[in-house]
Amino acid sequence: MDARRARGTLLTTCATHFLHDGFSELVYVLLPVWAAEFRLTFVQVGLLRSAYSSGMASFQIPAGILAEGWGERGLLAAGTAVTALGFVVLGLAGGFASLLLLLLLAGLGSGVQHPLSSSLVSKAYETGPRRVALGTFNFSGDLGKVTVPAAVALATAVIGWRWAAAGYGMLGLLGTLGIFLVLRRLATGAMGGEGLAQDSRGPGRGWGIRDRKGFQALSAIGIIDNSTRTAFLTFLPFLLIAKGSTVQAVGLALALVFAGGAVGKFVCGALAERVGVIRTVVLTELVTGGGILALLALPLAPALVLLPILGVGLNGTSSVLYGTVADLVTPERRSRAYGLFYTLGIGSGAVAPSVYGLVSDWAGVPVTLTIVGLAVLTTIPLSQLLRAPIAGEVTTHPL
Repeated sequence: MDARRARGTLLTTCATHFLHDGFSELVYVLLPVWAAEFRLTFVQVGLLRSAYSSGMASFQIPAGILAEGWGERGLLAAGTAVTALGFVVLGLAGGFASLLLLLLLAGLGSGVQHPLSSSLVSKAYETGPRRVALGTFNFSGDLGKVTVPAAVALATAVIGWRWAAAGYGMLGLLGTLGIFLVLRRLATGAMGGEGLAQDSRGPGRGWGIRDRKGFQALSAIGIIDNSTRTAFLTFLPFLLIAKGSTVQAVGLALALVFAGGAVGKFVCGALAERVGVIRTVVLTELVTGGGILALLALPLAPALVLLPILGVGLNGTSSVLYGTVADLVTPERRSRAYGLFYTLGIGSGAVAPSVYGLVSDWAGVPVTLTIVGLAVLTTIPLSQLLRAPIAGEVTTHPL
């Protein structure tokens, strides 16, 4: 792929990532609002977050497999439209059950974004700076995380959460049309793509995983990283409110976390190229686990100062992990391998808020976040299992 098409593909997938991460993360702002309006328990709050993440996780692998025959472009646009429509209708929700159903539907649509966009970027930069390109792609998602929750929090104070959610949904529908038209013009992600033709020759049978142990270790880190991140973000607003924050200030606080995360995703992908994957993972997870534990003891103002630094570690690990997936799988099976990796990570992130919700109802939010902070640190010994795969010791027979 020439440089112009590669840049165009990267920019379009970045815009898609911005939209989808905006949808995903604005839920965190609305959880305390829904809890107050509908008198929800922490378990119900966790289930609402889990509904969106479960929908997203359940369609990752099907999206990756379908893309091999149908192409990424149409699926990416259709999924984005479903997510956007889910948030438009969300403004009509009358209680817990309808919120749960609509978030599940919106999450299903969003399941196309990660595997298909990551596959498109990986193909576009097959012979170029792929890890940096994927870091840029991940950075764009965090821009959505920074701006959308803060904007929705402000809009909620002025026009109410229903109009705020529906308004962003309408913006998503407009974005869907742009995504499809630009990718069509670039002739990227079309039906019957290059990967399918390669697949018929047989080098990428099964999942296309070239190193089973390496992929298992990488997936285990991704599972812990995702589950602790979603649990932390789900209950962070309640911790801040207990420290004296308002709902509007919670939106600002989340923006600070995601601003740090945006820097982390952009910088950590490049940092891994210079100092190595394992050193970068150890550094980011130390910042995350230590930051969460320190946050519990701080009053509101210092806690807000800490949040951007915590965000760097919280989201920076993922750029390193996503870029490493492509090193462990064959190119023609990359869509489904990314789908598998994202399913494992996001699936664990879907379950985590409900489980930690039970802990919060039983022992309180501070205890829950203490457990989360300690769990993050378990990824450090796991990262050592990646040394051999990253050094190039891969098996000769793909799964």
